[in-house]
Amino acid sequence: MKYKHIIGLVFLIILIDQAIKWYIKLNFEYGESVYVFGQKWCQLYFIENSGMAFGMKIMDSTMGKTILTVFRLCAVGFGFFWLKQLVAKGLGTGAKICAALILAGAAGNLVDSMFYGLWFDKGLAYDPAINDYRSYIGLAKFAPGKGYAGLLHGSVVDMFYFPMVDTTWPSWMPFVGGNRLTFFDPIFNFADAAISTGIITLLVFQKRLLKPFLTKMEAEKASKKVEESSVS
Repeated sequence: MKYKHIIGLVFLIILIDQAIKWYIKLNFEYGESVYVFGQKWCQLYFIENSGMAFGMKIMDSTMGKTILTVFRLCAVGFGFFWLKQLVAKGLGTGAKICAALILAGAAGNLVDSMFYGLWFDKGLAYDPAINDYRSYIGLAKFAPGKGYAGLLHGSVVDMFYFPMVDTTWPSWMPFVGGNRLTFFDPIFNFADAAISTGIITLLVFQKRLLKPFLTKMEAEKASKKVEESSVS
């Protein structure tokens, strides 16, 4: 699998991710949810995320958002460079696909952070009066030049929600008895799913996907050391 094919896969994933986000952004009001095939455990639930995964933030401020987006930009830029180096050194096909999933997911969310504040007239935007992000009412519209925030300050669109368990803890359970029990709580997007799939696959199948490559790299390093010692 050549580097150009991996880049093609990356851009295909980004395209799918952005198509889903645009549909949700333009057709759902903030906080609106729809049961897929009438199933409560499978929902499209529109929210926006101003921070990192699972809503974590560096700080509640425009500076925190700028730092996060710049970090994402640097990470994605380095990711393309690093992936090219690994491909040149003979990274296996399975590991290449996993790397492409991770890189594409990061790039997909980066697009939201960088440009959505410029492209859409409504969004989850920072309000200094309350020192937090404020939601909005009504459908957003594509309005380049009349956006809800500046460059680097867009919020990431999330929509997939799978509350497969929604019940209460048994009353006899210490500390949590009678409290609500839900699983799976996080609301995520296609880019998040791509990142998670790539990382989990690498972790579960690392011996099969990475060991041959790492063994090859170690053998090349050992060979170079032998050559250098013989020359000296």
